[in-house]
Amino acid sequence: MAIATFGAGCFWGVEYFFRQVPGVINATSGYMGGGDNAVTYEQVKKGTTGHAEVVQVEYDASQVSYDDLLQVFWKNHNPTSLNQQGADMGTQYRSVVFFHDKEQKQQAEASKLALMRSGKWGLRQIVTEIVPAQTFHKAEEYHQDYIRKNDLPSCHIEY
Repeated sequence: MAIATFGAGCFWGVEYFFRQVPGVINATSGYMGGGDNAVTYEQVKKGTTGHAEVVQVEYDASQVSYDDLLQVFWKNHNPTSLNQQGADMGTQYRSVVFFHDKEQKQQAEASKLALMRSGKWGLRQIVTEIVPAQTFHKAEEYHQDYIRKNDLPSCHIEY
């Protein structure tokens, strides 16, 4: 089993989309990027901890590739929006790929470059950070699988 970690705004929608991907074993909402200190949602939502809302994806690499996961990531948020996705504003909602090894870093950088070269976003700059993974802090249980548990429509659209 392999692990990938992505931040793309509200983790509820990000988790929802990754759960739909064949080969994804689990998608867990949490926090990363603000260091090792344990945090709560109440702390992170203030935007002062340095953490981003993220989803840690456990996947079977024989069924789905990291590149496939990157494509889901790019398609389901606006990577040109700095520290904001829709109405969610602040560094905790930044677009970020946390890589777990050298290969993930290379693939993430290559996919970002390919997206920039595609012209899909016109002259807008892709602001997605590609940074080393840090300590993952699992979000509170009520955030896990939130959209399904609350019978909500998805909070993201495919771009």
